[in-house]
Amino acid sequence: MGTITIPQPVKAIIGVLTPEPCLLPTVYTELTHRLGPIDFASELLPFTNTTYYENEMGPGIQRQFISFERLIDGGTLVEMKLFTNKVEQAFRIKKSDGEARRVNLDAGYLCMAKLVLASTKDNAHRIYLRDGIYAEITLRFYRKTFQPWEWSYPDYRLPTYIAIFNQIRKIYRNQLENAETS
Repeated sequence: MGTITIPQPVKAIIGVLTPEPCLLPTVYTELTHRLGPIDFASELLPFTNTTYYENEMGPGIQRQFISFERLIDGGTLVEMKLFTNKVEQAFRIKKSDGEARRVNLDAGYLCMAKLVLASTKDNAHRIYLRDGIYAEITLRFYRKTFQPWEWSYPDYRLPTYIAIFNQIRKIYRNQLENAETS
């Protein structure tokens, strides 16, 4: 029988999609009420790998990744995803053909070994957690950098994104090292 151990806390991250960057300060205020201060925000990047979200959100979608200073228990991923879904809902607008999101929030976490994203959609490579939420190991840390899997989203394979996650991982590693010395 294995000995149960408590895993290290993880670093909450959110990948944000929006065609309206002017909304981000307000969205981030909502997120920080629950997740604490933001300690990293990438540049706004054009989201051009797919047109999947354009029917709902319109053209000119941009991506930004943020991470949070306060480390969390990885077991709270479900709560984080349910919360980000509520934030998305709060920013919806009515359109002639129904409602549309103005922001899409990809909730997840990063630890030393991997990047995990939450999803409401099942697939062969996702594990059901609870309350309609699944977890996916989107990237693994291997040979000194994050590496995609065959199922990783095309944009998460981009060198620009990999560099962002490597940078967030350095922040996280420093947090863990500082916690050990204090």
